[in-house]
Amino acid sequence: MELDRLKNYDKDHCWQYDIRLNNKEEDLILAGLTEVGASKLKVKDFTFKNVTLKEEQNKLKEFIKRHEWLGTLSQYTTQWFACYYKDTLAGVMLFNMPNAFSKLLGEDTKEMERLISRGACISWSPKNLASNFLTYCIKWMVKNTQWRLFTAYSDPTAKELGTIYQACNFYYLGQNSGTTKRYINPYTGKMVSDRYFRQKTAYKKYAKELGITWEKNWNHNTGMSWDNVPDDIEKKLRDFSKEKQKSSECIPFPSKHKYAYVLGKNKAETKKLRRLFEDRNKTKPYPKER
Repeated sequence: MELDRLKNYDKDHCWQYDIRLNNKEEDLILAGLTEVGASKLKVKDFTFKNVTLKEEQNKLKEFIKRHEWLGTLSQYTTQWFACYYKDTLAGVMLFNMPNAFSKLLGEDTKEMERLISRGACISWSPKNLASNFLTYCIKWMVKNTQWRLFTAYSDPTAKELGTIYQACNFYYLGQNSGTTKRYINPYTGKMVSDRYFRQKTAYKKYAKELGITWEKNWNHNTGMSWDNVPDDIEKKLRDFSKEKQKSSECIPFPSKHKYAYVLGKNKAETKKLRRLFEDRNKTKPYPKER
């Protein structure tokens, strides 16, 4: 991420739309399309799919790095979705474990919640492709998994309002007061949340710096298997993590807009869950000014 550009971004549209504008000419050439031809495309010309093969997921990663404004993947992606125009990848949507589980649906929320962590569509895609794609992903998740609550954030720093979530009739939960903190990754120079310093990839770097030999049984699919790490080494790694975070440049940012969507497998379940959500949470009017 270009930190200076982020701090000084002053255009009337969001940063991700700016990326679409900048990528469009090359994207059209790579897809073998003209601007006139692309303008005639409809949502029905695209296909959506759930992606499970690692090789294809790697292509989705590269798409996000090019087309999504953060340009990085978040940790612990659990569901991958792709949108194709013929053989051309035209959109990606990723769902993750939430950074912290909410209680938007009570104590059972943890068993039902997923975070919409990344998403982007190709620059020449139809205007309503993104909302149709997101709707497909949510319906697929509800049909094939236990997930019923889908949370998402939009970042005012990048002049995001959450337009796609408004188009899909998400609940708007507001923008928490105060600021959030982000840090400059000491290894890459990119911006990260405080969560980065407690991720497996970071711990591996700490171990190397500390001269600690990494053991395979310390790995876990979604993080660390601390039960397999000797107590003295665990303490060294955790202490080093705290020091790394403390010594990294910290940058305050406005809190993000938060959205949520609730969907059940049928009308009865949807009605029940939405009533529960509305009873437990205060929703607000959509923000309209960047």
